[in-house]
Amino acid sequence: MTNSLSRFLYRCLVQLHPPAFRRQFAPEMLWIFDEVADHEARIELFTDAFTSLARQWVVRWAIQNLLIGEFRFAPLPADGPGRFAWERIEFDDRPLPAPRVIQGGVVSFAFFTCIALAAFHATTVRRAFVIGNGSSMSGLPSASGTASAGSGDYDGREPATIAAVAAENQPQQQQSSPERDPRPSKIPDTPAGRQFFAWLDAFDSGDKTKLQQFLKDHYPTRSDASAIDMEMQFRDQTGGFDFEDFDRDESSTTKFVGIVKERASDQFARFVIEVDPAATQHVTSLALNMVPRPAKFALPRMTERDALAAFREKLQQEAAAGRFSGAALVAKNGTPIFTSAYGMADRDKKIPNSLTTKFRIGSMNKMFTATAVLQLAQAGKLKLTDAVGKYLTDYPNKNIATKVTVEQLLSHTGGTGDFFGPEFDKHRLELKTLDDYVKLYGTREPKFEPGARWEYSNYGFLLLGLVVEKASGEDYYAYVREHIFKPAGMNSTDSLPEDQPVPERSVGYTKLDGGSAWKPNTDTLPVRGTSAGGGYSTAGDLLAFAMAVQNHKLLDVQHTELLTTGHTQVAEGEKYAYGFMDKTEGGVRSFGHGGGAPGMNGELRIYPASGYAIVVLANLDPPAASRAANFIGNRLPQ
Repeated sequence: MTNSLSRFLYRCLVQLHPPAFRRQFAPEMLWIFDEVADHEARIELFTDAFTSLARQWVVRWAIQNLLIGEFRFAPLPADGPGRFAWERIEFDDRPLPAPRVIQGGVVSFAFFTCIALAAFHATTVRRAFVIGNGSSMSGLPSASGTASAGSGDYDGREPATIAAVAAENQPQQQQSSPERDPRPSKIPDTPAGRQFFAWLDAFDSGDKTKLQQFLKDHYPTRSDASAIDMEMQFRDQTGGFDFEDFDRDESSTTKFVGIVKERASDQFARFVIEVDPAATQHVTSLALNMVPRPAKFALPRMTERDALAAFREKLQQEAAAGRFSGAALVAKNGTPIFTSAYGMADRDKKIPNSLTTKFRIGSMNKMFTATAVLQLAQAGKLKLTDAVGKYLTDYPNKNIATKVTVEQLLSHTGGTGDFFGPEFDKHRLELKTLDDYVKLYGTREPKFEPGARWEYSNYGFLLLGLVVEKASGEDYYAYVREHIFKPAGMNSTDSLPEDQPVPERSVGYTKLDGGSAWKPNTDTLPVRGTSAGGGYSTAGDLLAFAMAVQNHKLLDVQHTELLTTGHTQVAEGEKYAYGFMDKTEGGVRSFGHGGGAPGMNGELRIYPASGYAIVVLANLDPPAASRAANFIGNRLPQ
């Protein structure tokens, strides 16, 4: 029996109870069902519900029919809570005959026996639930690999390791779990396991001194001041971790592998810790790789109303904790059903964020660039199989000009690399046009044979901006403004230079330099956003773009499918299309793209089957917006 059918039948049993009982106990019964049903305790739950139903109606009948000499149930006022409420009870003054006393004693004994049995049964179910938490780690996803930290934008996916946190991350839903023993029972007592749980205890404590002392004693290579600051920032973003399971097949005496879940989000991670065989108190490596939620830990879907209420509460909690500042929008079939904004757009001027605030969107611009390229392909002005050099005829590196195709740039398989890094930081204020980037990076060789593998490439999408210019005969910025923003109705989206005033454009705030206080991200921004990212938009404009894509206002059906359907495997459940990420989680497909850099984070998720669209924008470091989008995306009905 599926969880959804079981819950429906159980809810029907709950609804058969008297109204007064339901008002007081139904929410708790349903909560217990949601907690216990996944641990194969459905039979006990249904038994308990039937027992409760019998107690409520049979005992009620017995009292009303057998003890009528003792009690009179006076009718309630018209505005009373219902027919079966027992608020008013009156006593009869007449003495009881002996048979009535005996009869009442028997019924009372039966009544209290039922209560005792119910209490014993509830304890048994709870014990079964606790024992059920121990499980093998069959089907645990493998690590997604180490993410490249970079120094500017990111690929819209979850960060992969603790080392990558300084570049980009993303936070959850439920509030911090109560303190608990980080080491559950049934875990092999190995040197690697002991070191992991000692680290987890120090990390979860949030005590910088305690964590630093552990690293100094057991992992000295990661105990310098900058590493500690990074770990404490990671602790703030994640809220700590709860241990969920371990991998018996991969674990050994000196290696411990398992899975943990962030306390501040829905995110799961696979950990691997190894210790020195000759000195097992010394950790030689510790990595956390973000992985999709394992099927055994699937979240139950909510009703739309409950999901949106939980989302609002989550955003309020994250904003109060300083982990979210921005705007959020959820739409169904193009109509907003949830909108809200939190935090400050400009802290110095005390300007709050609103739904009309313009947020920098990082790599989300790639969706616009890819759409422009597909429009030109649809018009016959370029072919995706053409080499880049056909359009960039004077491109400095001949291997890129002749071997890399337009399609490979769109799918991040051309080996064209990134442009963020020391060179960018050195020349940031000199890079004013797309051509300026080619002058600085155009002589580089491909990082790998074009088409051989997938590797996120900001530089590749910058080259696509130049391809758009050559194929269309228009300036890139003018092209997307006229052919994408205007027909989609995106009146607040653009990439004007940073030195030009833009009404309602927010200030981004970052801690990614390792500091403990938020500060403006001004010193990290390019002079102007590019075809790879860095423009600005609003939640409403991005919804308008989503609807324009789905309603074929920008491309015909064939090219829309080509644009949004994944072609290249990136990770489990994730494929990259052309400027869009195509994801399937728990059998639910979505497409869109994220963007993030110091002081900016955004997400657009489009769910074609259900008609939902999610937009979350933040003027804080990743993962402020991405984890919020994950939270609501994991709970909406599909």
